[in-house]
Amino acid sequence: MHQENTKTGIGKIIENILKNYRSGAKSGEQCVSEIKNLYFEDLGHTKPDHHRSLRRGFPEVIYGSGKKPAHILEIAQSILKYSEILLITRTDQSVYNYLEKYLEGIKFNEDAGLIYTPLKIPETKLYPGITVVCAGTTDIPVAEEAAVTAYLMGNKVKKIYDVGVAGLHRLLNYGKDLQKSNVIVAVAGMEGALPSVVSSMVDSVVIGVPTSVGYGASLSGLSPLLTMLNSCSPGILVSNIDNGFGAGYCAGVINKKCR
Repeated sequence: MHQENTKTGIGKIIENILKNYRSGAKSGEQCVSEIKNLYFEDLGHTKPDHHRSLRRGFPEVIYGSGKKPAHILEIAQSILKYSEILLITRTDQSVYNYLEKYLEGIKFNEDAGLIYTPLKIPETKLYPGITVVCAGTTDIPVAEEAAVTAYLMGNKVKKIYDVGVAGLHRLLNYGKDLQKSNVIVAVAGMEGALPSVVSSMVDSVVIGVPTSVGYGASLSGLSPLLTMLNSCSPGILVSNIDNGFGAGYCAGVINKKCR
């Protein structure tokens, strides 16, 4: 994981506060007051948790759906005071068009509806070990949400799309890639069989992500969710319906522990 420690973000600020205390530039009371104020910022409508990057190794993520663009901007500016990483999920082009006027260097992933700041480290420094697969092209938005999230946690993500069980030979063609992975995110709608098949091929953790893609009895993702929860292939974890972010985050945490 691209962990924000004493080298970047809020960790660096705390390090500087401690240096000022040791040098006598600031009193203990002043330093304690500064550290207290780093925990969160009260914006009225929102209280960004700046301390989260120290606890979790990754800053607070903004859930964009339902929020006013002006509120999203305030939250983003608050987070960027202490973090080089910004991730906004469940948003759209209009919000990006608004934010890019104020936030330099942000990117928009149209498929996933994500706004984020690209990592400032070369690709060669990213950690391999995560693969994201999806059953069909209509599952790509959820798969991309997982892939971008895992990338922002410092991982090099392999993507294998449109390899559902209706054409199993497509998936089998990537057997070696799957077997090299520490953790695999398998995204599928319809009947949701893909994670079970992937799990039968590898000794890695598989995170199943059911999507709301499918016809009537798919029940907006409930059918693939139940399929994944009842898989006879052991080693499958299951996220909520359409929750690519949660799956990507979990994959990032697991891959960090594999180093």
